[in-house]
Amino acid sequence: MPDLVMLVERTGPVLGFLLALTIVAEIADRAGVFDIAGHWCARVAHGGVLRLWLLVVALATLATIVLSLDTTAVLLTPVVLAIAKVAGLERRVFALTTVWLANTASLLLPVSNLTNLLALHHVSRLHQQGGPLGGPSYLGLMWRPAIAAVLATVVVTWLLHRRTLRGRFETTEPAHQHDPVLVRVSALVCIALGPLFVSGITPVIPAAVAAVVLLAVLAWRDREGFSTLHLPWLTILAVVVLFVLVDIAGRAGLTALLLQVAGRGSGVGDLLRLAAASAGLANLGNNLPSYLALEPVAGSAHRIAAVLVGVNAGSIVTPWGSVATLLWAGRCRRADAPVNWGVHLWQSAVVAVACVLTATVAIVL
Repeated sequence: MPDLVMLVERTGPVLGFLLALTIVAEIADRAGVFDIAGHWCARVAHGGVLRLWLLVVALATLATIVLSLDTTAVLLTPVVLAIAKVAGLERRVFALTTVWLANTASLLLPVSNLTNLLALHHVSRLHQQGGPLGGPSYLGLMWRPAIAAVLATVVVTWLLHRRTLRGRFETTEPAHQHDPVLVRVSALVCIALGPLFVSGITPVIPAAVAAVVLLAVLAWRDREGFSTLHLPWLTILAVVVLFVLVDIAGRAGLTALLLQVAGRGSGVGDLLRLAAASAGLANLGNNLPSYLALEPVAGSAHRIAAVLVGVNAGSIVTPWGSVATLLWAGRCRRADAPVNWGVHLWQSAVVAVACVLTATVAIVL
């Protein structure tokens, strides 16, 4: 029973955050925030394909950091695909850029990925036990590997698709008309969440307040949209099941087995071994249960960072390695841009290796 209570205490805020942020993202999408942002990128690019791609990189990175990887995968993907189609560009490179950054850019803030929220509990405890000056905070621990992972993704993606990213395109049509009040409030709420998430406040609190505010505005401005709002109950149920199964497996001997695979040290070689093991486990199963399984063998702050690098940036190879990748693939199918999984697997593997290597080394710099 104490183990169950502890599990609920850890996972309750994570699930509440998932629900609240999903509401924020869905309402922002209904308001047209992502549609307007995508068309703004196309106009600012002034017909340059490389400039447009770099703006998509910036938009995907920002959306992932502030509103989580699932938001980028679900809401930004159709906008990016639509912009590329209207401009007459190869959609695959823009789609791949979006899903890769949805995962690899999800290291910087606790709210960027559910695995980070789980790690926040462990990092905070290490921070409090770190002596007179304390151990590193989450942001202090992860900002270097986060930047390294994003830069590695951008560089490798450009190298893989540099020929496609040349040339020019015609300026796209303007964004659709949207309710100006709902757009402004949604945009302001999304912008405000960024500094609130790094303020030290428990992330679920500002996320919940933001969700309540946007629900009230949506009910006022769009009653039909309010009544048809979809909440991720099945996703939350699946996450709960994963939490319980991993907790049971850990007590049944999984933790001891993973300790033999992941090692114990905190040198660069040890961290690379741990990050590689984390990435491999995430691609075999899924990044969320993989983090929970590996946390007991992590121990130090640097080893926790290596696990996060592996399960976040390294989980992009298989479709099931990250829920965001599955959601992204569904959006691509609905936009009549099905994923070529053969190309996806080998290119994602190249990006994953580059990200895990550079981000893990950056942990100890």
